[in-house]
Amino acid sequence: MLGLNIFRLIGDFFELIFIPFKWLRLEVAKGDLGWWTSNAVNWIFVLILIVLFGYWMKQSSIFLKEGTEDRA
Repeated sequence: MLGLNIFRLIGDFFELIFIPFKWLRLEVAKGDLGWWTSNAVNWIFVLILIVLFGYWMKQSSIFLKEGTEDRA
């Protein structure tokens, strides 16, 4: 019984997390700027990814210059 309650709790948690996306899909995306609004979320994620990739490459070059990079 405890195992079933844990999976229900996880399911309820993810339903709660995705409420803003449901709202975007059902309410906002049907307006005049629906396509742009829906894809704005994707562009935000892409920009975050580009920033994080740049940071990662900067840190990688620092470790390479110091000679502490693991080359295994």
